[in-house]
Amino acid sequence: MKPSNRYYAVCGIVEIEGRILFVRHTYGAAKDRILIPGGYVREGELPSDAVKRELFEETSVNTEADSVFAVQFRPEQWCTVFLMKHISGQPKSDGYENSEVLLLTPQEAVERKDITNMSRAILRAYIADRRNTLTHGQYRSISLKEGEYEIFGV
Repeated sequence: MKPSNRYYAVCGIVEIEGRILFVRHTYGAAKDRILIPGGYVREGELPSDAVKRELFEETSVNTEADSVFAVQFRPEQWCTVFLMKHISGQPKSDGYENSEVLLLTPQEAVERKDITNMSRAILRAYIADRRNTLTHGQYRSISLKEGEYEIFGV
């Protein structure tokens, strides 16, 4: 397995029957709080593949990246927030990185005291305009093979 790169993170908004998928984190600054699931991009992995993998590992839900909803930049890390299509699977906790999986309406989520600040900000923007995204583009590179790149918004 290729190592993760803590400089590049991803998370995914998954809507299932009108509710958003959240996990209750078990470690770090977000311990015991709920958040939009995600994780780190592995070396050589495209961000859309990383978010799909992370969501499956943490919740057993199969998804596909539909569009980029937001990007957070910090000097030490960036995090891309994807809107995901739910393909299959019933959400369940991995029992390791998270202790619980929740399905909440966006409004229920932003009103909770136990949600992370970043997840709350993302959900407020989602409530305001969930269509404000960069969709997966159709650009084809002449110098790169399919699967070695991706572009959103073009």
